[in-house]
Amino acid sequence: MSTTAPPRWLSFSGLPAAYGETPVSGRVHAAPEDFVVEEILPFVPDGEGEHVLLHLRKIGANTEWVARRLASHAGVPVSAVSYAGLKDRNAVASQWFSVHLGVRAEPAWNDLETGEIEFLGVYRHRRKLRRGTLRGNRFRIRVRELRGDRGLLEERLAWIGERGVPNYFGAQRFGKAESNLHGAHVLFAGQAKRTPRHLRGLWLSASRAQIFNEVLALRVRRCDWDTPLPGDRMLLAGTRSHFLADTVNDELRGRACDFDVEPSGPLWGAGDLLTAGEPAELERMVSERFPSWACGLAAAGMRQERRSLRLRVAQLSSTLEDSDMMLGFELPAGAFATAVLRELVGT
Repeated sequence: MSTTAPPRWLSFSGLPAAYGETPVSGRVHAAPEDFVVEEILPFVPDGEGEHVLLHLRKIGANTEWVARRLASHAGVPVSAVSYAGLKDRNAVASQWFSVHLGVRAEPAWNDLETGEIEFLGVYRHRRKLRRGTLRGNRFRIRVRELRGDRGLLEERLAWIGERGVPNYFGAQRFGKAESNLHGAHVLFAGQAKRTPRHLRGLWLSASRAQIFNEVLALRVRRCDWDTPLPGDRMLLAGTRSHFLADTVNDELRGRACDFDVEPSGPLWGAGDLLTAGEPAELERMVSERFPSWACGLAAAGMRQERRSLRLRVAQLSSTLEDSDMMLGFELPAGAFATAVLRELVGT
């Protein structure tokens, strides 16, 4: 049985930029130590409980491999190990894991230390560390062999610090050669057989992210990705709370300029669109290009949710070191550093 051709979608590299052509170019991710990320927890460990919070630094290792190593060392199933988010393999990542030991004796964690894993702290905690339980991530990124107009680069950095960047999902969400999107298409076409739950989850997440990116790309082309429109669903900064902007006045524009509220885009699922007017028309127009995806996400139990169209870049700094540049910034949980880099550096 043949599978229908997949819909045409925009690759991450083809998404429109908010500020036009990048002022400089260079090499990123030349080595793991060029891309350093540190998770920021929103709480302090309890100091007691059946769970162990492990703060570790991993180099050149993926998150799931580390989780399996921790489970094996502690003598618990992999399901007893959790983490707040996935981190790039080709990076130096300070990351948090939790292990549910219950009444088991605590192993000597340092016995696991290798060139790929280093323990930074071990703490008892009452609760499991759940996905997304982060305040954000802190990045330090080296751009090697910097070429271009450094004066324009400083102007671009100032613009990004003031206005933010489009909050695109990064290429890693879609898998190597966009395999997660191709998998999603096969799944929604009813052609996937015995798909592991984890893989199915990746495909659903990728298709949802792609629809969001397509809506955001449309708003970027219209130059209103960071501007409230009548009918927009406005997110309260730092929360999941949102409200419908029936009208747009100077007060709402001012709150948006201050990053107090954010225009949002759809994370597709069952239920009515949460927007109205022109924003709803734009979102409906995009979803109609992916009919099997929209129906499949609803059938899979996803609900209509919202994600900010704009990404605030905090603590943005740059330092020039001969032909290299060191970038530093903080992003909220769920945001991608590549969304920032693509507005600054051609790679």
